Amino acid sequence: MIDYDNLLNKTVQEIKPSGIRKFFDIASEMEHVISLSIGEPDFKTPWHVRKAGIENLERGNIRYTPNKGLSALRVEICKYFARRFDTIYSDKDETIVTVGGSEAIDLCMRTLINEGDEVLIPQPSFVCYEPLCEMADGVPVIIETKVENDFRITPEELEAHITPKSKILVLPFPNNPTGGIIRRDDLESLAKVIIKHDLFVISDEIYAELTYGDDRHVSIVEIDGMRERTVVVSGFSKSYSMTGWRLGYALGPKPVISAMTKLHQFAIMSAPTTAQYAAIEALRNGDGDIEHMREEYDMRRRFVVDRFRKMGLDCFEPNGAFYVFPCIKSTGLSSEEFCLQLIKSKSVAVVPGNAFGECGEGYIRVSYSFSIQHIDEALNRIEEFLQEK
Repeated sequence: MIDYDNLLNKTVQEIKPSGIRKFFDIASEMEHVISLSIGEPDFKTPWHVRKAGIENLERGNIRYTPNKGLSALRVEICKYFARRFDTIYSDKDETIVTVGGSEAIDLCMRTLINEGDEVLIPQPSFVCYEPLCEMADGVPVIIETKVENDFRITPEELEAHITPKSKILVLPFPNNPTGGIIRRDDLESLAKVIIKHDLFVISDEIYAELTYGDDRHVSIVEIDGMRERTVVVSGFSKSYSMTGWRLGYALGPKPVISAMTKLHQFAIMSAPTTAQYAAIEALRNGDGDIEHMREEYDMRRRFVVDRFRKMGLDCFEPNGAFYVFPCIKSTGLSSEEFCLQLIKSKSVAVVPGNAFGECGEGYIRVSYSFSIQHIDEALNRIEEFLQEK
């Protein structure tokens, strides 16, 4: 009889499954559930982007691409970054195309971390950073962000968590799950601390195009001294509604991208070919699509925040991504209890805040990447649930 406990990797065994997927899986086994749990745009991938993928399939362009991705795609990624963030990268040496942004984060962690290195991770934040750090033999150091600071990381908080073993800072902005953003003056203040302590930054900017109001996203590589100590991770899932195409990318210093490519060669080979051709079209002609989707998300954002506040729940106003993070402490329920009771009694799925770190306890994450009719019905049921408490 095989002893599987002894067979399996201890680190992997100890990692908890994603709290996001838990409630998605519960919802998938129930009838008539309205889900606001998954961060997936309800928009179809724009037709001209789908068409580019279809045409290349019909032409038989289905072979492996270079490990780093199609040259034409890397050129377009660098052009996009130059016009959007006024930062120049080499398509040959400083760019890699990956299977979604998550692969890029994984590659970066495994490339940079030696055993025992500390990785500073602001939370609440996306679920992958901490386990990927642990699987690379790093030590996650959690920095709790606070609603009174708009869920931003402050220079004082960063400084307080730095030790001689600190090596990497993850910057997850615009933020999933809070919708918090980080502005230029904040980045300038953080950069002083980062440079002082010789930290390297993994900047996850997958929601960079989804910010609202007058302040558009600023990348930390726009700040003096930060380009050479940062890998920027982004992709096509959120801004172009291309989740199932599984395509992301990373931009960074040549030595880091070269090492990431080495791992990518052995683990993946190359990102999906059809998706790469579609992404070229998205970057060349998709700015209008982004603007249309951003305007729709902004309308939903204001609608959802207003509804939660009218229900009597404190709700931080998000300025990025497509999530709200209302506080449910007034109900007396834990985040897990709230979500379980809600799905069982009202067939509405949302995600407990502690899925994104223990400091998310007392909150829930609600995605507004769904139609307004879908959102409205879900909110009506949540309101009924609260009235019955």
